[in-house]
Parts: sequence; structure tokens; C-alpha cells
Amino acid sequence: VRILFLSPRQCWPALSGAKLREYHLARALSRWAELTYVYFADAGDEPLTASDLPFAAHIVSVPKPHVYGPWKLVRGIAGRWPLPVLNYTSAEMTEALSRLEASPGYDLVHFDSIHMIRYARTLGRILGQPPRVTYDWHNIESEAMRRYAESTPSRARRIYANLTAGKLEALEREILNRAFGHIVCSERERAQLQQIAPAARIAIIENGVDCAWFAGLNSKSDRKRIVFVGKMDYYPNIEAIIGFAHTTWPQVRDQLKGMTLTIVGANPTAAVESLASIPGVEVTGTVPDVRPYYRDALAAVVPLRTGGGTRLKILEAMAAGVPVVSSTLGAEGLMVTPGSDILISDDHASWVRNLTELAQSDERRTQIASRALQLVETRYDWNTLGQSLIDTYDAWLRNA
Repeated sequence: VRILFLSPRQCWPALSGAKLREYHLARALSRWAELTYVYFADAGDEPLTASDLPFAAHIVSVPKPHVYGPWKLVRGIAGRWPLPVLNYTSAEMTEALSRLEASPGYDLVHFDSIHMIRYARTLGRILGQPPRVTYDWHNIESEAMRRYAESTPSRARRIYANLTAGKLEALEREILNRAFGHIVCSERERAQLQQIAPAARIAIIENGVDCAWFAGLNSKSDRKRIVFVGKMDYYPNIEAIIGFAHTTWPQVRDQLKGMTLTIVGANPTAAVESLASIPGVEVTGTVPDVRPYYRDALAAVVPLRTGGGTRLKILEAMAAGVPVVSSTLGAEGLMVTPGSDILISDDHASWVRNLTELAQSDERRTQIASRALQLVETRYDWNTLGQSLIDTYDAWLRNA
């Protein structure tokens, strides 16, 4: 089996949830197929090599195009293609694809998000026939854009986001009815897309975690950190932690003397870095390894109020033996049981109450962490999920 894996991002180093999902699923597919990995490279980074992705048979790097330029913004308003697609439309990518070996072709073309939709027809011309294209829906892009529109205080951004969401919805309907297949992260998303296209092939491959990587971190008893982990130039993370640090954290700190709120993640914006001026808050920026921060953590907080998909940060904390306190939206799509393997907070009082309970009761903290660890080990380990993707693609090809 030959698979062309086409990505809008550079999956290594895996410093975000999207990159982690992509890396582990690509690695899994290579156990079954010859994998050609074509991707947009991060600015300033050297092209990935076989030492970075030893599982890939071929690696093709293309410079990531400039995003959010004025001309693209205008085209995003006036034209057919929404800005999230225009941002990944590149003559260099088309040229790189044209240089790929057309014979004997590819059994499957995996697009790692709908942002790459414009290359489906390009590949048809290059390969001489329409390719079997599957899409990995990291989230439902139109839904995430609608939620952004609801959360932004800017009227201009709200109008633009709603316009973009409408265009994304049109593209989503198109690919649901045209593509060979789709993989999504949760049953909620599968059901939502199946309503649009009942005949579409849609399989659930949940987000996961490398349980072995996080094993053995739950032995320390003196935990003085509450951690928030995530890519800190991603709007939902920025909005979440700024709101939490300014409005909820002071109340938590009043109850839990000596506790530190540690914000761990790459590329913090100036607004995120400024949170370090709040008493008891530290901002680390990029770290080589998140495990030491989990080792010191009383809890991991996920106070998200916008965005989509399912959150790998929750699964990582669970695998590290750290109790998770999340908003309802933050835990969306995960098969968790509130009060058993996770705590849910949607208002200031419940955030304070849940975090205080974990600090005052070792038994309660251990109970939640143990149940959560059992959940991720049985359901969310990347090895299990990767095999599920292999089985899914194999069945689809056999029945095509």
C-alpha cells in the first residue's frame, strides 16, 4: 500500500495537539504502508530528515506561505475560498506535488485537515485520475469559527468570522459528498457530519496520548503547581488562560497559599507573557519536556470557552497521573465521567471549590487520577488508536 500524507503543518517537533495527532497517526500508517510525507515547513526551520521521521519512506518539505496578508484577507471576503484555505494555497506546494512519482501512484491520499482541499484536483491532474482522498478532521472548522465569532469582542472580527464560517460550511458539505472517506475525533463530530452527508464514510479515530512516555510521574506528594499546557499563540488557549488568570486565579490563590499557576507552552504572545506580573503566575514559554511540570502539579486546568475538537492536553495530564479540572467545552468529545475521572467547572465558584478539594484531600486526588489513568490506558493510547486507523483504511480500500 502506498499513501501520500499531505499536511499543512510540520509535525515534528510535536509542540501542539494537532502536531501530536499527526505525528502518531503518520507513524502508525507507516507500519502498514509506504508513506510519503509532504508538508509545509515552519519558518526558519531546517527541512525534516529521516532522523526526524524515520518511519517515512519519502519526505518533501515546502516553505509555508505567508498567512493573513491584506490581499488574502480581501480575497477571503470577496472570493469563493475562505482565508483558512487561502493561507495554505501555494504555487510551491503545487510544484512539489507535480514532481512526485506518478507511477505506480498512491492507493490513498491523506489530507491532514480540510485546509489542503485545493490540492485534490491538482493531484488528479498530476496522477492522471482522481485520487482516493481522506480527510482528518482535527475539528469541525466551521464550528470552531462560529464559536470564535461568538467569543470575540470585536464587531469587525465577528462579522468576518461568521462570513468565513459560512464558506467553510460550504466546503465541508462539498468534501463530505465527494471525498473517499473521513476520520473525526469524536462520536459527537461523526454524528454532526453524518447528518450533512448520510452516505459518507466517516470513522472515529480519537485523539490520544503516549501513555508510556508519561508513566511513573504520580509519585510526588508535595505538589505546588496548577498547570495549563498548550500552544500559547493559539487563540482559544490565549483567551482561556487570560480570562482564568485575571478572574479566577486570584480567588484560587487566596484559598491555596503558596500555589503557583504555571502556563506551559510554545510561542506565548505578549498578552500571555504579561500574565507573569500577576502574583503567583509564571509563564515558561517553550520547554524541552512538559513532564517535570506535571510531576509537580496538583491539577491541570482547561478553562476553554471557544475552539473545537478534543483536547490532547487533558489526555496527557491524565496519563501523567494529574487530576484534570476542565470547562464543559474543554472536555467536549472525550468519554470522561465528570466527578469520577475529571472535574468540571464552568463558573468561578466551582473552579475554586474543585481545586481546593484536590488540595485538601489526597484520597480524592488519587481517586480521580487513578480512574483517569485507567481510562487513557484502555481507550486513548496512540498504539491502539493507530491500529484502529490502519484497520479502517484497510477495510475501506478492500471494499472500494
